[in-house]
Amino acid sequence: MNIGLIAHNSKKKLMQNFCIAYKGILNKNQLFATGTTGRLIEEATNLSVHKFLAGHLGGDQQLCSQIEHNQLDLVIFLREVEGPLMHEPDPNNICELCDMYNIPLATNLATAELLIKSLERGDMEWRQIYQ
Repeated sequence: MNIGLIAHNSKKKLMQNFCIAYKGILNKNQLFATGTTGRLIEEATNLSVHKFLAGHLGGDQQLCSQIEHNQLDLVIFLREVEGPLMHEPDPNNICELCDMYNIPLATNLATAELLIKSLERGDMEWRQIYQ
C-alpha cells in the first residue's frame, strides 16, 4: 500500500513518534511524505520514504497530485488546527481530495492508529480494487 505522511511543524515530533511506534507495519508499505516530514521520519526510523518538496515549496501539491491520480491508499495528516502557519500545507485541499477520491484520511493520532492497525489486519485490501 502507498501511504502519504504529512505533518504541520508543531506535529512533526508526533509524526516521528508515530512512525517509530508503527515501524514494523510501515516498513511493509511504500511511504510518501513532504520533504521535511520525510527527512525527519527517515532520521528517526531508518524507513525509506519517497520525499516530495517541502510543503511550502509545493510538496503538498505534489502529494495532492498523487491523491488525484489514485496513487495513495491512505493519508495521515497530523495537522495544527489552531492556526497553522501560512507556509504550511493547506489541510482543506488535502481533506477534500481524500473525500473526493475515497482515500482513508487520518488527521489526528487516534484515527492514524486505527487506520494503521486496520492496515495490518488486512482491512484495507479493498483499496486494491481501485487501482
